[in-house]
Amino acid sequence: MSHLTDMLNAACTAQTIIDTPMGRVRLARTARGLAGLWFEGQKHHPGELAVPQRPDDELLREAASQLQRYFAGTLTRFDLPLDLQGTPFQRSVWQALRRIPSGRTCSYGELARSIGAPAAVRAVGAAIGRNPASLVVPCHRVLGTDGALTGYAGGVDRKRALLALEARA
Repeated sequence: MSHLTDMLNAACTAQTIIDTPMGRVRLARTARGLAGLWFEGQKHHPGELAVPQRPDDELLREAASQLQRYFAGTLTRFDLPLDLQGTPFQRSVWQALRRIPSGRTCSYGELARSIGAPAAVRAVGAAIGRNPASLVVPCHRVLGTDGALTGYAGGVDRKRALLALEARA
């Protein structure tokens, strides 16, 4: 079991798995908010959680509803309470990601400068890769300096599709 899985098993109170147009997604929550949204098979997926399956949980139902509206092109910003498990640096990067508007992108360097750490581009990239709440915390909006579709824990094809979806919305 990974450290992430142990942390989530200790903190989370409910989970559910939903189907989306881009694959199955595991949602997990704590008493304070959404703790994760992972595509099946993505890097840093926590795997099976020893947390009750609660598809009827109010927050998980709302997250699923917002995801449905996002994929339909009618929602551009998620409005969910979050309780993301990570270091203070990771949480600062994830908060900066939430400020990137739908339909826009930025580079890793721009994101590093936005949090006051212009020399920490690699550390910012590592924190982005560990983002536990894909889509809600829009790490797919970060590109290489030259605009290249660099790594995405959910896969570059999914990143391309998400950016195309947002460009149409």
